[in-house]
Amino acid sequence: MPTDMAADGNYWEDLRKQARQLENELDLKLVSFSKLCTSYSSSSSVDQRRRDSRSDSAGSSQDNMLVAMTTELEQLLARLAAVNDKMAEYTTTPGVSSHNSALMHTLQRHRDILQDYTQEFHKTKSNFVSLREREDLLGSVHRDIESYKSSSGVNNRRSELFLKEREHLRSSDSLIDNAISIAMATKENITFQRGMLKSIQTRVTTLANRFPAINGLIQRINLRKRRDSLILGGVIGVCTILLLLYTFH
Repeated sequence: MPTDMAADGNYWEDLRKQARQLENELDLKLVSFSKLCTSYSSSSSVDQRRRDSRSDSAGSSQDNMLVAMTTELEQLLARLAAVNDKMAEYTTTPGVSSHNSALMHTLQRHRDILQDYTQEFHKTKSNFVSLREREDLLGSVHRDIESYKSSSGVNNRRSELFLKEREHLRSSDSLIDNAISIAMATKENITFQRGMLKSIQTRVTTLANRFPAINGLIQRINLRKRRDSLILGGVIGVCTILLLLYTFH
């Protein structure tokens, strides 16, 4: 088979045309691939939050385009490498002088171009992969921060509610203490008035025993005073109950 290839004078030119065609196509694809990676990097670095808020379909479309272009470039590089191998095989075919400097120079030039394109492709791809890994890491950190802020906000709101409830309880305790103080003061006043009434009653009884003529009048006065005392005690009791009800309500 190689002998037949060597006999065909146009075989070398066909290989060179295929190599140039693949090189031109690779050149255009690499420029587009580099622009796409650059635009992806710029859009993500300008506003990370804007990129996070973009729709999933738009992000998936750009990612799919990059994956498809990466696969296409790998296939083109593999085809160009295969053409270079055929050119190298042709230079070793019997009937073709291995000392043909023109053929070897052309082959070396195509190999250098293939090497340059391969290095450029891998460099661009490596930069893009590093960018994606960095963005994924930053996105994860950003989500963790947002989650922490969200949970902290909830905890802060709960703490505020607990503090407000505590203040309400302290206010209620203060109102209860005031009501108890008022009730104790009222009790002391009633006890004092009761003592005074007993003292007056004792004195009146002594006078009544000394002057039987006014005994009936004194009894009526005592009944009226007792009635007034009962009324006063009832009023004070009702006021105290209403005050306690208002406080606990």
